[in-house]
Amino acid sequence: MKKIGIIALALFMQHISAQNNRFVYQVTMKPDAENKSDIKTENAYLDISAEKSIFYSENRYKRDSTLQKAFQGGGGRGSINREQLEAFRSNINYSIEKDKSTQKMSYKDRIGRDIYVYEEDRPLNWKMSSETTKIGEYKVQKATTDFGGRKWTAWFTTDLPYQDGPYKFNGLPGLIVKVEDDKGEYSFDLMKNYKIAEIPALNQFGNVLKVKRSDYVKQQEKYKKDPMSFMQNTGGGGGFPAPPRASGGGGGNQNPADMRKRMEERAKEEAKRNSNPIELP
Repeated sequence: MKKIGIIALALFMQHISAQNNRFVYQVTMKPDAENKSDIKTENAYLDISAEKSIFYSENRYKRDSTLQKAFQGGGGRGSINREQLEAFRSNINYSIEKDKSTQKMSYKDRIGRDIYVYEEDRPLNWKMSSETTKIGEYKVQKATTDFGGRKWTAWFTTDLPYQDGPYKFNGLPGLIVKVEDDKGEYSFDLMKNYKIAEIPALNQFGNVLKVKRSDYVKQQEKYKKDPMSFMQNTGGGGGFPAPPRASGGGGGNQNPADMRKRMEERAKEEAKRNSNPIELP
């Protein structure tokens, strides 16, 4: 009977791991260092398959789907609903992929026109606690770690057989249900989960550049200091991209100088809004 039980458990675990599961986290952020009362909240997905997991913004997925439908419909840029895209703006512009076979973690983020990819080179060193509680329907256990300049407290459950979690957090004996930093500036809370047919492929607009993490940090700082010079001097076809043509024959072309100015102001405002990033220097 004991052998039968072990075999049944093994088959159950194999069945579970063969399915694609989506875990929806509510992400709460205070990204503006000068305005901590400005709290941003949005949902993010942790999609897990037998081979890998991917963490990314729900709004990113909706934005990608909207763009893909517009281009597949043959309408091109002129058919894109700009107001709808604005509604899908996200503070989570990165995606994180964890490969189960290699145990490697890849971080992807856009800087200017290009996608920068680096392999995370810092291990998570968890300190386990015997403290337990209940969050929703799950019995959870406490663990703590220092990562990215912050002290984090995680609550994980062995009820869900995944050694994974939101953002870069993983490596505990179960799925992370909640994780937050000690300053209360970033938190990830599991809201729900369900099966999905497959993990969607995220669209990558622009060149994909594989770099070291230290190089990514340097490029990010360059962009924050002078976004226009950065975009003119990096890849993606040389200088500044040509202004888009107005659709429907009305309005004419945008003035390149005016467009540059607007883009520069927007990039600087974005840098200010993200002056308190999840990972501190």
